[in-house]
Amino acid sequence: MFKLIFPYSYEEKVRKFLRKHPELTGQYGKTLQLLEINPFHPSLRLHQFKTGSFEGYSVSINMSYRISLEFLISGKEILLVNIGDHQDIYGKK
Repeated sequence: MFKLIFPYSYEEKVRKFLRKHPELTGQYGKTLQLLEINPFHPSLRLHQFKTGSFEGYSVSINMSYRISLEFLISGKEILLVNIGDHQDIYGKK
């Protein structure tokens, strides 16, 4: 099992995101549960990406929204970084 790490900056983004999209609360929770159990599960659509300011991974909440993250290999930890749509995560539409 993996340990999810929620930095304060990520928690702030999640609060704003869920205030704006309360209908996604359940899907967000299920995504976190699955990420903790098996981040390589096909439904998460885990993939690596790189922008001008970030290099890491992304998993899907649904077809429109993603969570960006970093794997911290020592100790099987996952650092959550950002949440949002394509523009928020990848910097493009």
